[in-house]
Amino acid sequence: MSEELQTKGAAQFSYVVAGATLSCSQGDQTSKLQMPVSHGVYTKNKAQMNTMDFQPIKNIQPFGLCQTLANPAVAAATAANNGVLKPMPCTPVLTMPWVDGKSDQLIENHPALTTQSTNMCLYCGTIRVEEDGQE
Repeated sequence: MSEELQTKGAAQFSYVVAGATLSCSQGDQTSKLQMPVSHGVYTKNKAQMNTMDFQPIKNIQPFGLCQTLANPAVAAATAANNGVLKPMPCTPVLTMPWVDGKSDQLIENHPALTTQSTNMCLYCGTIRVEEDGQE
């Protein structure tokens, strides 16, 4: 079981560290959360993340193939395919920090990222933490 658990209602959430597994509701693969430079706080010897760690490619890697028509590449490929959905490579587009961080646990003055945190891609994908990365 992961360390650093906190409780909200009946559910338990853990802190997210570099290497955590992420999913997107519009992608067909998971990806890993990256942390090029540590904030200086560690859980199980892994860099702990905060809500500002949302930069595409730097922190959040692509999720395989994207399947939403809100993505211009998917819409164009689908139109060229006579209206039959044609998934295209995912390049997440995020414009805001993660939501539902742990505001009473600050990492470099920003809420700690937890397994309850989510983000939204500009192309309508919901990004979630599947595994906290602590193992």
